[in-house]
Formats: sequence, C-alpha cells, structure tokens
Amino acid sequence: MIDHEKIEQAVRLLLEGIGEDIDREGLRETPQRIARMYEELYGGMEEDAGAHLTKTFTVDSSELVIEKDITFYSTCEHHLLPFYGKVHIGYVPDGKVVGLSKLARTVEVFARRLQLQEQLTGQIADALMKYMQPKGAIVMIEAEHMCMTMRGIKKPGSQTVTLARRGVFETDSAMEARFLRLIGR
Repeated sequence: MIDHEKIEQAVRLLLEGIGEDIDREGLRETPQRIARMYEELYGGMEEDAGAHLTKTFTVDSSELVIEKDITFYSTCEHHLLPFYGKVHIGYVPDGKVVGLSKLARTVEVFARRLQLQEQLTGQIADALMKYMQPKGAIVMIEAEHMCMTMRGIKKPGSQTVTLARRGVFETDSAMEARFLRLIGR
C-alpha cells in the first residue's frame, strides 16, 4: 500500500538534497503531486493478474492467438527511471480463451511495479500459463530505457528486446517462428 506521508517526506528530502528551495512556489505542492503520481504508477503492487486472466471463454479451436503492440510504461528498479515500449503476447488455447483486453490489463498489473524488463517478460508469460493453462505462451517486449538514453551511455533510440517462451513454444521452433512472423519480426 502506498504511504503518502513517507513519499512526501522523501521527496522533500530529495529536493533539499539537490539544493532546491522546497518552499518556492513551483515546488510547494510537489511532494503531494509525486505521492499521488506514485499511487498511479505503482498501483500494480496490489493487483493480482489472476483477477484478469481467470475470466475465460470456452472454444473448440487451439489455434495461435496473438495480441501485439500493447503499449506499456514501467520503472526500472535500478535507477528509478522509466522504460517503455511494446509487448507482444501469443498463446495456444487448450479449450479456453481470455478477452483480449485482459491481456493488456495483465501487462499493466506487472508494468506498474518497479521492474526489470527481463523479469516483466517472464511474469507475464508465467501468469498466462498459471491462470489460463494454455498449451503454450510466448511474450516479447521491445523497450527503450531512459537509464540508457538520458544518462550513462546516452544512446537514444536503442531498444532492448526480451522473449519468454513457455509450453509448446519451448519445444516447437516452428510455433515460435510463426509468432515472430505474425508480429512482423
């Protein structure tokens, strides 16, 4: 649970630490604004992906289902800077499918936490397998990390790509290739 008072205290200390006057007009309400923003950005800490992925529909098909180009924003746990990009999800149903919006909601559950891209990719794939029990799931994330673009090496536009394969995607390279072809990679 977000503790607004602690966040406000920390923001005041941070502003003082960088030499700012916390009483100047533009900063007076900044600690409260940051606390409210953090509630939104890190709301996934309290959410369970199962709440979205357990609402399924019965189907006779076991054909590949893909939801691609799901935009996400997250925060790197190493530098507390944003990383953002696109998530592509594929799964092979085993008698049931989930509403497509539920895949995007699942991405949000995990993205709205302090994260590592590699961990985020695996968490989404694992949640699909746990709650939907498909024959297989595959998740690909392409993201730009502000810790690489605005500080450090300063290489804007560079993309980090991660891939998590579960079930049939681990054993059937043709399924993985089909997924990659259908998402345009």
